[in-house]
Amino acid sequence: MIDWSLTPVHPLDVNEVALEYACHGPPPSQAPTIVLLHEGLGCVALWRDFPEKLSARTGLGVLVYSRQGYGQSDLATLPRPLDFQTREALDVLPHVLDQAGIERCILFGHSDGATIAAIYAGSVEDHRVRGLILMAPHFFTEEMGLAEIARARDAFEATDMREKLARYHRNPENAFRGWSDVWLDLVFKDWNVAEVIDYLRVPVLAIQGRADQYGTLAQIEEIETRTYCPVDTVILDCRHAPHLEAPEATLDAVADYCARLQRIEAAEVIPA
Repeated sequence: MIDWSLTPVHPLDVNEVALEYACHGPPPSQAPTIVLLHEGLGCVALWRDFPEKLSARTGLGVLVYSRQGYGQSDLATLPRPLDFQTREALDVLPHVLDQAGIERCILFGHSDGATIAAIYAGSVEDHRVRGLILMAPHFFTEEMGLAEIARARDAFEATDMREKLARYHRNPENAFRGWSDVWLDLVFKDWNVAEVIDYLRVPVLAIQGRADQYGTLAQIEEIETRTYCPVDTVILDCRHAPHLEAPEATLDAVADYCARLQRIEAAEVIPA
């Protein structure tokens, strides 16, 4: 079992890879846990104070960790495989849940993290997962998103972006290339994992910024048109990071969703 602490002494050990993590609020034995899955260039520190506020608003525990190659976790082996998000979902996430002693959880993913959460919930029958929060998810590539990543690559090579990322990532080159090189691979243009939506069987909260520079509302519409489970959609006047750009509205939506899930649990109602 992990050290349920804001500053744990030892990292998670998953498949002999050390992963940085932090915990907020009550442990899994006392309350359901929100598991935060970060974006493509995210990590524990880049969630900023959102995990603490999230726990305070919902009364639930919050577990946040940095995937391999990000934050203070072990470096990734590059190049990453083009199906890295599926591998993260199926080969890493279940071990994180096991080590954390998760009993009931809500997977809350942002960007690539949302994709990983959706792939897991749509591929694995894990009754510990009671809900799914998908913030700025990606199920397929879009030209405007790829163009934005190409601009980020240019900025990484020509500006002080590398130095800025070094404040948060042990090796900014490893973190950035592990993200951008996959998305900008010509073969990746045909990437599409929307099929996992068909197999979701827990209530979903989908959040997206109206001006998201990495994806259009077509990603959210894909959830609405394909899923058989209850879906709430929240579209905010912000860009790719609603939790940082519209934090109060995001917290309101998430807190309301979590409260409704808890009422369902209390009533012992099984969602369709």
